[in-house]
Amino acid sequence: MYRRTAMLAASALGLAVAAGVVPTAHAAYPERPIKLVVPYTPGGSTDQFGRALAEGMSRELKQPVVVENRPGANTMVGTQSVSRAQPDGYTILMGTSASMVLNPMLYKKPGYDPKDFKVITIGIEVPLVVVTNNQVPAGNTRDFAGYAKAAGGKLNYASVGLGNPLQLATEMLKSELGVDITHVPYNGSAPALSALLANDVQLMVDVVSTSLPHIKAGKLKALAVTGRSRLDVLPNVPTVAESGYPNFHAATWFGLAVPAQTPADVVGKLQAAAARVLVDPQFRNTFGALGLVVQAPRTQAEIDRYVTADRESWGKVIRANHISLD
Repeated sequence: MYRRTAMLAASALGLAVAAGVVPTAHAAYPERPIKLVVPYTPGGSTDQFGRALAEGMSRELKQPVVVENRPGANTMVGTQSVSRAQPDGYTILMGTSASMVLNPMLYKKPGYDPKDFKVITIGIEVPLVVVTNNQVPAGNTRDFAGYAKAAGGKLNYASVGLGNPLQLATEMLKSELGVDITHVPYNGSAPALSALLANDVQLMVDVVSTSLPHIKAGKLKALAVTGRSRLDVLPNVPTVAESGYPNFHAATWFGLAVPAQTPADVVGKLQAAAARVLVDPQFRNTFGALGLVVQAPRTQAEIDRYVTADRESWGKVIRANHISLD
């Protein structure tokens, strides 16, 4: 009798599998709190974005999404920790252009392979602004290109360090404008902006939030923004693309990534929860006011194309300038 019952059960299971109706092991996901590793220190706009996204996803998933800050080594400490986590959807990463795109190209041994991850959400873009000081006779990128060419390589630009997205974006801009400007790295935005204000350097590509007070005070001129569209906080400043360089786009981004082997149904639930947060008007207004561009939800295929294009774009700059941080 037992043998017959077992055979019937096995037969029923086989039919169910064939019909595709057996519930997966992850059907109840999530059954416990989820950890979101943010590879930055607490308090900055990046951390604020991670916490707001986690809070919204907690409501959607009916489980706490708990932020764990793991800064260090240009995001590599936190990223390495998630690369070693179980691919079960209970440890996710706030992936960024730094961790998913730049570091593997800039460092010989970042401690992980980007193939270890699947980027599942592009949450925000952080467009940059091209700024100069009032002593430079240029009001737009074309004017600046003419001024730089006439200066014959005597102009300087500021950044916050070799291999930083601000420096890479400026090198990309130099190539697009066809100008020769010398890189002067500084230890942080504050000293870099001070040098620009003093005309020790004549150009900087900066995150909008740090330059905005100087722009509004009339101390710096915004020549262009580097994203695909104008910013609400700088509505009269054109994009570089609008200014006559249609292929130009440079922005850092923040989103979500999971270990590559995370099951598709789990990824789908995480993506759906994040998408509902990203379209929330209050969420969009909060981060739009900080000069961050909240992204519309993308399909997985669109996300894959986005990341691939980002790698190609930054990779050209890194290879052309032989930049390595090892």
